[in-house]
This record gives sequence, structure tokens and C-alpha cells, in this order.
Amino acid sequence: MTAPRTRGPRERMVFAAAQLIRRDGVGATGMRDVAARAEAPRGSLQHYFPGGKEQLVNEAVTWAGHYAGKRVARYLAALPEPTPGALFAAMTRQWIDEFEAAGFGTGCPVAAATVDSTASTPSAREATATAFAAWAAPLTEALTTLDVPPARAPALATLMISTLEGAILLARAQESTAPLVTVAAELAPLLDSAATR
Repeated sequence: MTAPRTRGPRERMVFAAAQLIRRDGVGATGMRDVAARAEAPRGSLQHYFPGGKEQLVNEAVTWAGHYAGKRVARYLAALPEPTPGALFAAMTRQWIDEFEAAGFGTGCPVAAATVDSTASTPSAREATATAFAAWAAPLTEALTTLDVPPARAPALATLMISTLEGAILLARAQESTAPLVTVAAELAPLLDSAATR
């Protein structure tokens, strides 16, 4: 998948970097590969990312966190019977569908960057923390709209994200969607019991 041509070269490079990181990790993602995938001139990398690969990776990770956060509202809007468990099932379903359609070659770019980069640069740790927060905030808000008490919603959002990321790793390692199916089924009763309606 190449970056959408409806975007400018900078946006395409950020998107391309996120896609390569989710497939190859940070270490194996090269700047030339990013430019090629984004269909952008190689010289534009220095223009748009004077901080080099570190800046590009951090922006790609931040973009991915915001993208995940925006998906929460879409999942919620598509649920015929919205519950916390159904919301989590929709989150896992997206990954199940992706793995069934395209195989197990890619995962979450935020998780990949967390594993690859956080020990090497403080900015990478900050970017991944920001990305996870950008995902957790709308998830917390969604849980409160589903009658989860505001004091409990942040913890459940953390549980949902952590569980999903772990299931994605297990699914890739096992080349099976079974871990995603399992966590959706097992976590739903706990999540639904948190709703006060």
C-alpha cells in the first residue's frame, strides 16, 4: 500500500513511515524506503524532516496514535448495541479482519516503535507515550458515554489498549487470530460489568 496521493509529500512520508514501521520496525525502516513508498523526491526528506529519521519516526508514531484515537468514535458509531465489551470486540475485529485479509506481517507502529526506540532516544519515548495517550483519551471518553464511571474509565482504557497490543503480538507470533478472539470474549464481561446502567 502506497501513501494516498491526495495528501502532500510531507503527509505521505509520515504515513509511509508508519506503514513501514508497523511491518519492519524502526531499525529496518530506511529513509530511502520511506521516500519511495511515499512517491516523494528523496531530497524532500531533509526539507521536511531536518531532524532526520528520529523526527520522521516520532511524527509517524504520533500520527498513528491519533489515527487509533479517531477510530474509537467510528467503532462506537457502528455498534448496533453499544457496550464497553462490544467496543473492545470492534477494536479486535479490525485486527482480525486485517490479519485474515493480508496475513500477519504487520502490527501496530506505536508498539513497534516502543520496542525499537524508547531505550535509544528520549524523544522516541516521549512520542510513543504521546501516541498511546492520544489513543487512550478518546477511548476513556467513549467508555464514559457507555456509563463507565469517569474514575474507572482511564484504567479500563489502559487495560483495553494493553490487552489488544498483547493479543496483536501473540497473533503475529502464532500466525493465528485466536488470541484476538480469546481476549475479546474474555474481557467483554469485565468491561460490561463496569457500566453502571
